[in-house]
Amino acid sequence: MTVPADSCPVLVLRLAGPLQSWWATNTFNRRGTQAEPTKSGVLGMLAAARGLDRGEPLGSLAELRLGVRTDVPGIPLRDYHSVSDYRGLPLPQSGVNAKGDQRPTSPPKYTHLTSRTYLQDAVFLAALAGPEAVLAQVERELRAPHFPLALGRRSCPPAQPLVLGLRPGGMEHVLATHPWQPSVAARRRAERDRRRRGGYVVAQTVSCAVTLELPDGDDLVDDVPSSFDLRNRRFTSRRVRRDLFEVPVNSEGRPSPPDPPHDPLALLDG
Repeated sequence: MTVPADSCPVLVLRLAGPLQSWWATNTFNRRGTQAEPTKSGVLGMLAAARGLDRGEPLGSLAELRLGVRTDVPGIPLRDYHSVSDYRGLPLPQSGVNAKGDQRPTSPPKYTHLTSRTYLQDAVFLAALAGPEAVLAQVERELRAPHFPLALGRRSCPPAQPLVLGLRPGGMEHVLATHPWQPSVAARRRAERDRRRRGGYVVAQTVSCAVTLELPDGDDLVDDVPSSFDLRNRRFTSRRVRRDLFEVPVNSEGRPSPPDPPHDPLALLDG
């Protein structure tokens, strides 16, 4: 599809790593993941880059709109754990009392079974739309973050350069025209498919699912954070439109070249 450009700049991010996990409504013992990055997860990463504590307001970050393109969906991974206290004591509940202390289990439990779900080898292109001055500040903060950055959970750091920079044309246009961002495995699959065809037929586009935050969106998503405070987490809704874009592979009709080595913790200042 052809999407007309507008004059609004957007900040483009590539969210890629061995593992990602994006918030889903569930209990402590079972932590799932959405199929794509949530707004709460992305804004949480921006807040970490800015150095905000969990209880602090998001400030100008709350002005931003989010669009997400799924370049590589990733493979679900279920991580199973059993948890016990090495001293042989009963385990606490996940809930807390008025003082913020965890209540004991009743009847006492000595083992918790927990399950965490992740996305393996996924790649998403995120476009943030908002005032240009706010986007420029966010870009500077992401290039020199105050706290380590993570793709939904602390155990999931980004494994490729995160910031692709400010782009003109508006959120929808950028997500429709920015070249496909394959992972290493997806790039190898594309090369194998090309060789299987004899090297003569090269796909010029790839179909990618897109979620756009728009005022007239026909779907409602409850992932806009009002507070990250652990004792008082609050979320509101936003309207989104879901679509399928034919994304250019790149100007040569081949997957992008391999990314340079990247150490995400090298971005930390101080």
